[in-house]
Parts: sequence; C-alpha cells; structure tokens
Amino acid sequence: MARAVPSQIVDLIDRVLSKTFSDPRALPIVSKLQSAEISAVIDLISELPSEFIVLSGSDYSEYRVSINGLKVLLQFWENQPSAPATNPQAAQGVQYLEVARELLTKCPDEIPSPATTELAFVGDPELPDSIRNDVSAANRALVDGLWKASTILAGAAAEALLLWAITTKKAAPDIENTRAAVIPSAPKDPNGWVLDGYIKVARALGLIEDETAKQADLAREFRNLIHPGRAARLAKACDRGTALSALATVELIVRDLS
Repeated sequence: MARAVPSQIVDLIDRVLSKTFSDPRALPIVSKLQSAEISAVIDLISELPSEFIVLSGSDYSEYRVSINGLKVLLQFWENQPSAPATNPQAAQGVQYLEVARELLTKCPDEIPSPATTELAFVGDPELPDSIRNDVSAANRALVDGLWKASTILAGAAAEALLLWAITTKKAAPDIENTRAAVIPSAPKDPNGWVLDGYIKVARALGLIEDETAKQADLAREFRNLIHPGRAARLAKACDRGTALSALATVELIVRDLS
C-alpha cells in the first residue's frame, strides 16, 4: 500500500510554488497548467497516515480548509475552462498551498502507529519514541512485504532495548564482571558490543528469560543475513519468517523488561 510522508508533500508544494513566483512583478497565482501537480498534492495527502497529522485546534482546521480549497480550485478550473488566468481563485490557490506547506512542516515523517507496543518502563524521554518508531516501521515493512527492512529494523529495536536495560538496570561492576565472564574479547564500553554480546550479558544478568535469549539469538542470525557474503554462503535470505522472528524477539524483550 502506498504511503506518503509530510516532507514528501512539502517538496512537491515547493515545486508548485516555485513556478508561481517566477515573475516578481506579477501577482503570484497558480496556473491551470499546474492542475496535475495540485491534484498530486491532494493525492499524496490522502495517502498520508492519519497518525502523522499531529495538528490540533485551529491548525488542524486551517489544514482541512486549505486542502478543501485546493479541491474547489480544481473543480473551478474544470467547470470554467475559459476563466482568465488572474482570477481570484488562482490567487487564493497560492494561499492554500502556503498554509498547507507551513502546517505540514510541523508534522513528523516518522511516528509509531497506535498499535505499537508502549515502552512506558523506559525512563529516557526520547529513547522510547525512537525505538517505537523502529518497531512501527518494521511492522509496516512486514505488511508491505519488505522482509529485509522489517528484519533489520526489528533487530535494531531489540539491540537498543537490551543496551538500555544493561546500562540502566545494573551497576557498572556487575556489567563489567559479567562482560569479562561471557564476552571477554568485547570492549568494556557496552556501546561497543554487538547484538550477540547484549543477549549473553542480559541473560547472565537475569534481565531476560531463557526463551527470550534463544529467540533473540535466532533473530540475530537472521539479522546477519543483511551481509551479502554471509547470505550467499548460507544460501539464505530474509523472508517473512525472519521478519516475524525479529519482531517476536522485540515483544519478548519488552515483556521481560516491563
């Protein structure tokens, strides 16, 4: 299913507006020749997931008015093919585009879907949203059949959760002693570890269950398939199963940590 993001629509509106101000001596208007581009703006807005529209109050009202105004302008051109180029509707169209552009710049290109698992137990004010964005994107990629993207994004979310848990829930001496015991060749700083290290240390510290560690280790193997050489040697590739496995790992980690 096609999906648009706010910045993509802003870029298209900029293209349309750049043609309206080509002559600084003239009144800025949109031309009937730009009807295809304006139609494309409306089409992209219709493909914009509702959760991306983080507008409220008068901003949201103005956003809806601007979109409807552009639709009315297209209908006017269709019903009045001989209308003069400098008609009031054409000038009003510029204002509608400018308002829509300004409001869309307030909207993010990434936001977790409402169905994405909450991470209220993570105290960091920014980290939960970052991880939830990855999980939400992984789920969207799964629906769209983008197996590799889904596997990679879910694996990244799992890695971020384990790193947070290790560095937040245990004192530094516990981490260092455990690291020396289970991954002695890894650097002392947990930020320099790989997913395998996070899984082993988190399990040794009792942060995740055996079931979760086993599932995470399986997802780790699948995530390694992003490397072309490894995938070729093993004659394997990311598929729906690897994506589901990686997403299941995230859910199990969240269950254990919460």
